[in-house]
Amino acid sequence: MSFSLDTPSPATLKAEARALRAERDKAGTPITHSAALEEVAHRHGYRDWNTAHAALPDRIATPAQVGQRVKGHYLGQPFTGLVIGLKLLSDPNYFEVTVKFDTPVDVARSTLFNAFRHRVVATIDIHGVSPAKTSDGNPHMRMRRA
Repeated sequence: MSFSLDTPSPATLKAEARALRAERDKAGTPITHSAALEEVAHRHGYRDWNTAHAALPDRIATPAQVGQRVKGHYLGQPFTGLVIGLKLLSDPNYFEVTVKFDTPVDVARSTLFNAFRHRVVATIDIHGVSPAKTSDGNPHMRMRRA
Protein backbone atom coordinates (compact mmCIF):
# COMPACT_ATOMS: atom_id res chain seq x y z
CA MET A 1 0.00 0.00 0.00
CA SER A 2 1.35 3.44 -0.86
CA PHE A 3 0.89 6.51 1.29
CA SER A 4 0.35 10.10 0.32
CA LEU A 5 0.15 13.31 2.27
CA ASP A 6 -3.62 12.71 2.37
CA THR A 7 -3.18 9.40 4.25
CA PRO A 8 -4.25 10.01 7.86
CA SER A 9 -2.16 8.96 10.82
CA PRO A 10 -3.50 6.94 13.77
CA ALA A 11 -3.42 10.17 15.82
CA THR A 12 -5.67 11.86 13.24
CA LEU A 13 -8.18 9.00 13.38
CA LYS A 14 -8.16 9.13 17.19
CA ALA A 15 -8.92 12.85 17.04
CA GLU A 16 -11.80 12.12 14.64
CA ALA A 17 -13.11 9.51 17.10
CA ARG A 18 -13.02 12.03 19.97
CA ALA A 19 -14.92 14.54 17.81
CA LEU A 20 -17.47 11.86 16.87
CA ARG A 21 -18.02 11.00 20.54
CA ALA A 22 -18.54 14.67 21.41
CA GLU A 23 -20.97 15.05 18.50
CA ARG A 24 -22.95 11.98 19.56
CA ASP A 25 -22.98 13.06 23.22
CA LYS A 26 -24.36 16.44 22.18
CA ALA A 27 -27.05 14.73 20.09
CA GLY A 28 -28.07 12.56 23.06
CA THR A 29 -26.80 9.27 21.60
CA PRO A 30 -23.50 8.66 23.42
CA ILE A 31 -21.10 5.95 22.25
CA THR A 32 -17.97 4.45 23.78
CA HIS A 33 -14.51 5.46 22.63
CA SER A 34 -13.88 2.01 21.17
CA ALA A 35 -17.14 2.18 19.19
CA ALA A 36 -16.11 5.61 17.88
CA LEU A 37 -12.70 4.23 16.82
CA GLU A 38 -14.38 1.36 14.98
CA GLU A 39 -16.80 3.71 13.19
CA VAL A 40 -14.00 6.06 12.13
CA ALA A 41 -11.97 3.10 10.84
CA HIS A 42 -14.97 1.94 8.77
CA ARG A 43 -15.42 5.46 7.35
CA HIS A 44 -11.83 5.32 6.10
CA GLY A 45 -12.36 1.92 4.48
CA TYR A 46 -10.77 -0.36 7.07
CA ARG A 47 -12.32 -3.57 8.45
CA ASP A 48 -11.80 -2.45 12.07
CA TRP A 49 -9.68 -0.19 14.27
CA ASN A 50 -6.85 -2.72 14.69
CA THR A 51 -6.51 -3.10 10.92
CA ALA A 52 -6.47 0.68 10.44
CA HIS A 53 -3.90 1.22 13.18
CA ALA A 54 -1.61 -1.49 11.78
CA ALA A 55 -1.91 -0.21 8.19
CA LEU A 56 -1.41 3.51 8.79
CA PRO A 57 2.04 5.08 8.96
CA ASP A 58 3.28 6.46 12.24
CA ARG A 59 3.90 10.13 11.72
CA ILE A 60 4.50 13.12 13.90
CA ALA A 61 1.23 14.53 15.15
CA THR A 62 0.64 18.08 13.93
CA PRO A 63 -1.67 20.80 15.22
CA ALA A 64 -3.12 21.27 11.72
CA GLN A 65 -2.42 20.42 8.11
CA VAL A 66 -1.83 22.65 5.10
CA GLY A 67 -5.18 23.47 3.52
CA GLN A 68 -7.08 23.01 6.76
CA ARG A 69 -9.49 25.59 8.17
CA VAL A 70 -8.59 26.91 11.63
CA LYS A 71 -9.93 29.40 14.15
CA GLY A 72 -8.64 30.97 17.31
CA HIS A 73 -7.08 34.17 18.64
CA TYR A 74 -4.06 36.10 17.40
CA LEU A 75 -2.74 38.84 19.72
CA GLY A 76 -6.07 38.74 21.52
CA GLN A 77 -8.20 39.11 18.38
CA PRO A 78 -10.47 36.31 17.12
CA PHE A 79 -9.82 34.90 13.65
CA THR A 80 -10.79 32.21 11.17
CA GLY A 81 -8.47 31.27 8.38
CA LEU A 82 -6.63 28.76 6.25
CA VAL A 83 -3.31 27.07 7.05
CA ILE A 84 -1.09 27.77 4.03
CA GLY A 85 2.19 26.60 5.55
CA LEU A 86 3.40 24.30 8.31
CA LYS A 87 7.00 23.49 9.15
CA LEU A 88 8.46 21.32 11.90
CA LEU A 89 11.15 23.29 13.71
CA SER A 90 14.48 21.92 14.97
CA ASP A 91 12.83 21.45 18.37
CA PRO A 92 10.23 18.77 17.47
CA ASN A 93 7.82 20.19 20.05
CA TYR A 94 7.19 23.32 17.94
CA PHE A 95 5.94 24.16 14.48
CA GLU A 96 6.02 27.28 12.34
CA VAL A 97 2.53 27.84 10.98
CA THR A 98 1.44 30.33 8.32
CA VAL A 99 -2.24 31.31 8.48
CA LYS A 100 -4.10 33.39 5.90
CA PHE A 101 -6.98 35.10 7.70
CA ASP A 102 -10.46 35.14 6.13
CA THR A 103 -10.82 38.78 7.13
CA PRO A 104 -7.91 40.98 8.21
CA VAL A 105 -7.25 41.09 11.95
CA ASP A 106 -6.53 44.44 13.63
CA VAL A 107 -3.70 43.72 16.06
CA ALA A 108 -3.31 47.31 17.34
CA ARG A 109 -4.65 47.83 20.84
CA SER A 110 -4.71 51.57 20.34
CA THR A 111 -7.81 53.38 19.13
CA LEU A 112 -5.56 55.95 17.41
CA PHE A 113 -4.48 53.67 14.55
CA ASN A 114 -5.06 50.28 12.97
CA ALA A 115 -2.59 47.52 12.13
CA PHE A 116 -4.37 44.93 10.00
CA ARG A 117 -2.78 41.54 9.34
CA HIS A 118 -3.93 39.40 6.41
CA ARG A 119 -1.40 36.63 6.95
CA VAL A 120 0.81 35.71 9.90
CA VAL A 121 3.61 33.30 10.67
CA ALA A 122 3.73 32.05 14.26
CA THR A 123 5.45 29.38 16.31
CA ILE A 124 3.01 26.99 18.00
CA ASP A 125 3.12 23.71 19.89
CA ILE A 126 1.16 20.52 19.17
CA HIS A 127 -1.87 22.06 20.91
CA GLY A 128 -1.84 25.14 18.67
CA VAL A 129 -0.60 27.48 21.42
CA SER A 130 2.29 29.88 20.92
CA PRO A 131 5.08 29.77 23.52
CA ALA A 132 5.63 33.53 23.01
CA LYS A 133 3.42 35.66 25.20
CA THR A 134 2.13 39.22 25.10
CA SER A 135 2.88 41.62 27.96
CA ASP A 136 -0.33 40.53 29.73
CA GLY A 137 0.79 36.87 29.69
CA ASN A 138 -1.50 35.57 26.94
CA PRO A 139 -0.03 33.51 24.07
CA HIS A 140 0.50 35.33 20.76
CA MET A 141 -1.61 32.67 19.05
CA ARG A 142 -4.15 30.07 20.11
CA MET A 143 -5.43 28.07 17.19
CA ARG A 144 -7.51 24.94 16.64
CA ARG A 145 -9.07 23.13 13.75
CA ALA A 146 -12.34 24.70 12.64
